[in-house]
Order: sequence, then C-alpha cells, then structure tokens
Amino acid sequence: MDPCILFSFAHPDDESFAAAGTAIKYGTAGVRTVLVTATRGEQGKAGDPPVCAPDQLAAWREAELREAVRIIGFDELHLLDYRDRELADAPPDAIRQSLVSLIRRTRPSVVASFDPNGFNVHPDHIAISRFTADAITAAADPRWHPDTGAPHIVTRLVWIPPIPVWEVGRTSRLGEHPGVDFVLDVSAWRDRKIAALRAHRSQHLSIDRHFFNQPDLEHVFDVEVWRHAWGPATRERPSTDLMEGLR
Repeated sequence: MDPCILFSFAHPDDESFAAAGTAIKYGTAGVRTVLVTATRGEQGKAGDPPVCAPDQLAAWREAELREAVRIIGFDELHLLDYRDRELADAPPDAIRQSLVSLIRRTRPSVVASFDPNGFNVHPDHIAISRFTADAITAAADPRWHPDTGAPHIVTRLVWIPPIPVWEVGRTSRLGEHPGVDFVLDVSAWRDRKIAALRAHRSQHLSIDRHFFNQPDLEHVFDVEVWRHAWGPATRERPSTDLMEGLR
C-alpha cells in the first residue's frame, strides 16, 4: 500500500487549524491522507451573526468539515459522531474498536493528533489524544478486536506542538523550543489552507481572532510544527520530514 498519514482530531476545524498544510504537502507528494473527526462540534458557537439555528449547528458544521476536507484533499474522512464536549464519556471499547479497525484498514505509517494535554486542556482534545494512543497500541496486538483485520504497527506518532499553531510562523529561533521536532514548510499551499479555514464559517470568531486579524498574516500560514511522541529518532531536531526514516 501507499504510505499513509492518519490525522485524528476532535472537532470540525481542528484539521484546518493544525494540519491543513501538512495534509496538502504530503497528499501532493503521493501519501494517502486520512482524517478521523470524533464529533460534529454541535456545542460550539454559530458565528456573529449566527449562520444557523442552534439545532442546525451539527449538520452545518459537518457540511463545513466536508468542504474543508475537499479543499485540503484528504483521501478519506471518518466522522465518529460522538457528542461534542462529551467525548471523554465515550465507551472505551466502542471507540477503540472503531479506531483499531480504521488503523488496520488504512495502515498508516504516521498518526497525528493532539498531545495528552489537548493543547488547551479542552476535554475533547484530551480524550481523542488518549483514545488515539490506546487504539495505536491495540491495533498492533492481534488479541484486540481480531475481527477488524490484520494487526498493524504505527511507526510514528506526532502531536501538535506546545506553541500555539498560529504563533509558530512568527516564533524566533523556532527550532530551539522543546517540542518543535518537525518543522514543515507549507508556504506553497498557503491559499488552500486559508480557504480551508474560511470554509468553517460558523467558527469565524475564533478563526479571525487567531489567524486573520493578526498584523503579520503573511507569516502565519507558512510553517506547521509537530512534536515527536514516539517512533524512530530523526537525524536532527527539528526534522523537515514527518516520513523521515519510514519510507
């Protein structure tokens, strides 16, 4: 199978904030890119003025996610349909089986997700980080969910960095910061990342605040950074290739 990167996030828009440039960069290079989103984000805001009624937000945000996925060019989207802000209460066996099945079918070399603190301590971010790591280890063990396919060992897990994703492009001496283990130049796909963010119209308040209202906008979209959770060591830190040593 072609090399694959699996991106595992909690809400619609997580993929555009943190990983759009990375997914486009590797998708363009022939790597399959797969996105799993655990919730529809129905407890989020609907914009100002609101784009829809509160009871329509789940469907609206799913449509926004699917448009962002189209722009970014993910090969697959898997929406798990757990309730927003209640992901930590998901039955562990059920979500493990879903993720193990996906890992064994897509057989990614790299999985990317939130760090164990969920970046901003959002309970859904923390939960998807925990569930993803649990599924990675279970997918490698044939005793777990044997009906979901042959075991698969994920070679590398990466997390979003401790530096806010909208700050990395303006951070001086970036490679000297702990947790900055992969620095990817994604400037060639700036316009597509911007378009993916714009697709999440209901979330424009936070997206505008963190991205489009910044004074040095030209630097915000040029770089994406990942922290190395586990996997083979790279020749140097930071590396410029998530797939280093894996091909």
